[in-house]
Amino acid sequence: MSVSKGMGYLLGVLVLLPLWGCSSSSQVEPPKVTQPQPTSLVLATPLQVSYQSELALARLGQMLGEMELTPEQRAELFYERAVVFDRVGLRSLARLDFNRALREKPDFAEAYNFIGVYLVQQQNYDEAYEAFDSALELAPDYDYAYLNRGIALYYGNRPSLSISDMKRFYEAQPEDPYRALWFYLAERKLDESTAMSHLRDHLNKHGDDAWNWDLVRLYTGQINATQLMGSVVKGVKDNRELAERLCETYFYLGKFELFKGNRKEAISYFKLALANNVYDFIEHRYALLELELMARKSPPPGSQTQSEQNSKPAAL
Repeated sequence: MSVSKGMGYLLGVLVLLPLWGCSSSSQVEPPKVTQPQPTSLVLATPLQVSYQSELALARLGQMLGEMELTPEQRAELFYERAVVFDRVGLRSLARLDFNRALREKPDFAEAYNFIGVYLVQQQNYDEAYEAFDSALELAPDYDYAYLNRGIALYYGNRPSLSISDMKRFYEAQPEDPYRALWFYLAERKLDESTAMSHLRDHLNKHGDDAWNWDLVRLYTGQINATQLMGSVVKGVKDNRELAERLCETYFYLGKFELFKGNRKEAISYFKLALANNVYDFIEHRYALLELELMARKSPPPGSQTQSEQNSKPAAL
């Protein structure tokens, strides 16, 4: 989901998990055991910076440098350029322009929302809450500020407050499967059983044949990952659409595997979400954050996760 629409690319490096094998001096080679790999791997060509984006940046820069503008006009142009910078992954430049927009127009709710998102990615949660609070004071009905503040509270380990924001965001458009998923993720931190019960209710009431409702069906156990990947590629019109779908799908698969305790698989999926270069999607932003959080919680040297133990080859 795009942050520029409220939900929202850092280039993830795709690491193919190697085959586990042992060399032998005898003529009979020992059996090779394959390490776990993501189910039904599908890849898109990573998105590149478009000519339209480059042209937009050039034109906006020219307008800002040469035209006589009011503070409000300058704020709008800084904001528009920041959105383009964000879309192509130049986040430092984007944040600089969002701050410039706020200096020109201190009541710019959308700019506060973007600043808050960047602060969450830096794990600067207290300042992120303040940015989202400012956005909502200026625009109380700004749906995506509730989502983004809810995500900040989710990663900031304040689940009760996160649930409140996610509930409001979900209720504004309950037919959106992404809203149902984020509501579930928030609720799950407090009560896994209640969260799953609500997610099933949301699916029964609002689920349809759209491919992204299959993300919810994966979580509720109605389909598996292989079936989900079959849905992802159906009806895809071009590479951009495929890259966007894969960014979303691999992120939610990463969370799904993480909940099952499959750390290795989760890491692979989060890296795959990054590999599509869909910089302005919320799933891209938080796949990177998930990897950073997991790196901080690395298992002690010599220890193994359950999935690693299960996949360990027999001694040769």
